[in-house]
Amino acid sequence: MFDAPISRRRALTTAAAGFGSLALSSLLAETAPDPLAVRMPHFAAKAKRIIFIFLSGGPSQVDTFDYKPLLARDDGKPFPFDKPRVQFNSTGNLLKSPWTFKQYGQSGLWVSDLFPKLAESVDDLCMINSVYGTNPAHGGAVMKLHTGSDNFVRPSIGSWVSYGLGTENGNLPAFVTICPTLAFGGINNWSSAFLPAVYQGTPLGNASVPSAQAKVKYISNSRLSREIQQLQLDRLKQLNREHQTQTGPEASLEARINSFELAFRMQSEIPRVEDLSSESEATQKLYGLDNPVNANFGRMCLMARRFAEAGVRFIQVTHNDNKVQWDQHSDLKDGHEKNAREVDLPIAGLLQDLKTRGLLEDTLVWCGGEFGRTPTAEGTNGRDHNPEGFTMWLAGGGIKGGLRYGSTDDYGYFATENKVHIHDLHATILHLMGLDHERLTYRYAGRDFRLTDVEGNVVRELFA
Repeated sequence: MFDAPISRRRALTTAAAGFGSLALSSLLAETAPDPLAVRMPHFAAKAKRIIFIFLSGGPSQVDTFDYKPLLARDDGKPFPFDKPRVQFNSTGNLLKSPWTFKQYGQSGLWVSDLFPKLAESVDDLCMINSVYGTNPAHGGAVMKLHTGSDNFVRPSIGSWVSYGLGTENGNLPAFVTICPTLAFGGINNWSSAFLPAVYQGTPLGNASVPSAQAKVKYISNSRLSREIQQLQLDRLKQLNREHQTQTGPEASLEARINSFELAFRMQSEIPRVEDLSSESEATQKLYGLDNPVNANFGRMCLMARRFAEAGVRFIQVTHNDNKVQWDQHSDLKDGHEKNAREVDLPIAGLLQDLKTRGLLEDTLVWCGGEFGRTPTAEGTNGRDHNPEGFTMWLAGGGIKGGLRYGSTDDYGYFATENKVHIHDLHATILHLMGLDHERLTYRYAGRDFRLTDVEGNVVRELFA
């Protein structure tokens, strides 16, 4: 295979050039021989995996899932309470929702006309109407949602879950993010930061790439056949064993070899998961792949189900067309209607498909944006950023369906009852995965870090 003599360093460098995957050069510093091995949770888990649907830009809670009849009654009047001390922009009087709300399902949860298909699954949803954060800017709020910190680079929640539980499929990464936005923190939102690099999210494309073209970079090797690559790996193992007979076990070297082997296995496994041709026509239609309005996001949702089925722990799909998708400072009606048309059917299809396949029981589906919008108008027909009170929903994975938890004030500006901070949400999500957010720590720079920093309370009322 190689012309002898050859150094181990030369062999590793030569082999590295042939394997594509998730920025493998950063994996070389790993010290654990099998860092993605399945780990036991801290306690019995209700969910085995997470699908996070990120609606980038901040959907308006008072136009989607937080019905406020007084907002319609008092349209055009001044907001009757003090506004937040720190605002993103100045806003005017109250602005009623352009959409009608109705009650759906046995639970009678309120959903606006923006989401007619998702409303059919309302009894599987847990609406948290009292989420709040602290940052009114996209960058800080997106980072807070993904990493628990809005001003420091910290590991993302997907990395924490991967670190805590490993992967169920040794041929795939534990954390995949499909078409992520490169704005507002970019890679930091799926980074492992100071956690070992193997727990970093593996991106498939980005928000500027159509999902049909979203691939893992360098996943194929155009220069070397799989047979030649396998010979290289076998030779590396042999060199490694010869080295260990002289120096003893070397964990970092072992991890380096493991990273190459994972990349080699991914070359066949990732394309198989991404290939939707085996899905029936009915399934593809369920996700809207037959409709150009839904096809791009629908393909992401269908891939998310396939990755979940294949054993990936944390899958994120991002609705963003290389802009701040749901950020309607103006043209609220046209913007939110366009966005909802794109995502309503695919998200409903994902929930229905997971439920039909028996996957919803142990798959936690989490949906929301980095903040909400103001019930007051920006300009004449827009809404500003509002981290003071907004809505997220959860489904499956041990969640109590058909539940409305918490509330905002009469106009939907501030979370008031059963408030759920982002740290509380993270603590609750980790708990559903069998992880105690206070015990899931990593020592770095002389202190123990965790996703929720020194805060966070599990919201047990959400559990089935």
